[in-house]
Amino acid sequence: MSTNIDITSHDIYLSGVPHEFFAELRANDPVHWTEESDGRGFWSITKYEDVLAVSRNTEVFSSRLGIRLEDMDEEETEARRTLMEMDAPEHTRLRRLVSRPFAPKSVAAYEDAVREIAVDIIESLRGEEEFDFVKRVARELPMRMLGRLLGLPNEDLEWLVQRGDALIGNTDPEFTDYVVDQVDTSDYRLLPFRSPVALELFDYASQALADRRITPTHDILSALLEPNAEGDSLDDKALKNFFTLMVAAGNDTTRYSMTGGLLALIERPALFNKMSSMTIDEMKRLVDEMLRWTSVTMHFRRTVTQDTELGGKTLKAGDKVVIWFTSANYDEEQFAEPFTFNEDRFPNQHVAFGLHSPHLCLGAHLARLEMRVLFEEIAKRWSSVELNGNTERLRSNFIGGIKKMPVKVTWI
Repeated sequence: MSTNIDITSHDIYLSGVPHEFFAELRANDPVHWTEESDGRGFWSITKYEDVLAVSRNTEVFSSRLGIRLEDMDEEETEARRTLMEMDAPEHTRLRRLVSRPFAPKSVAAYEDAVREIAVDIIESLRGEEEFDFVKRVARELPMRMLGRLLGLPNEDLEWLVQRGDALIGNTDPEFTDYVVDQVDTSDYRLLPFRSPVALELFDYASQALADRRITPTHDILSALLEPNAEGDSLDDKALKNFFTLMVAAGNDTTRYSMTGGLLALIERPALFNKMSSMTIDEMKRLVDEMLRWTSVTMHFRRTVTQDTELGGKTLKAGDKVVIWFTSANYDEEQFAEPFTFNEDRFPNQHVAFGLHSPHLCLGAHLARLEMRVLFEEIAKRWSSVELNGNTERLRSNFIGGIKKMPVKVTWI
């Protein structure tokens, strides 16, 4: 390899995704053995077709032992298990119990609520020309919509999202005092993301669920308490883990996709101007290109259950395998001119949410809706937008996102 960098280093991503390195892997060593300074190493899967093959073959490539690079013992694995760290039939059962509010038909019914929130957020800024887009807009919309869906009071949302940031951003010292590669977090090894913040979210979830058992409301939490047609229901541990997952993952990834999407428009003023005349279908294609372009969830890990071959390499049972979505979404064999932002790209079978696999992101339809509506409403109110300072990225090899983006806008 002409370029040799440590793609496990969180600091590498502070300056962006090392796309040149991934391109070299795709061309020369698409199933690449990657050393870890604090682990036993893993196989990096960088080509689109191989990422799909691993994602879909859950019998050979299991999620059960974790989706992040970290190795966990059996006790940790069991204590921290969420929907993402499960295989069939356990995963199938739990997903069936929680998926109804996130199905396309259900999400379509949320559009008026999403638009109401988006308009309120943008209009609250009227008169201001300079602000941090992440803090004032991109962070607000997913947070408020999550609160609406879960039936949570507005005054609790900031507290909840701060805790979600501490979990997903557990490698960034701006978001947590318990940075996993900088301080000893062994006392919290049985908690999600090795963070004591999880205990606060568990306590909050327990109280919210207890309230709904006494007085059911018309929100997702109440729906999750109800048995399905077969009489099956979630136990308390599954409910609390799912609540924590929603607070952590249901906000950050959409926020960073929105921010990266706006940056793509800032860098292409003609496209920003074109947005106000786009049809709904054109806006949907624009959003999907933003999702491919940003590839916020950069990787998931799987564990090999039996000796197998992939890309001419022999993978042994127990080996860790990392599927790099951020590489697959720039695979030249799948996407024509992948380093060109093409708002008309169709079809655009990106893997930002996973693709046609059991672990397809539960919130994919909601994220697409929130992004489309936000940019539709922005196009009605801003005639131009530009950067107004330096952006700052999240310190993470797992989630790739811009956490601060000062902008200057011109109002219509």
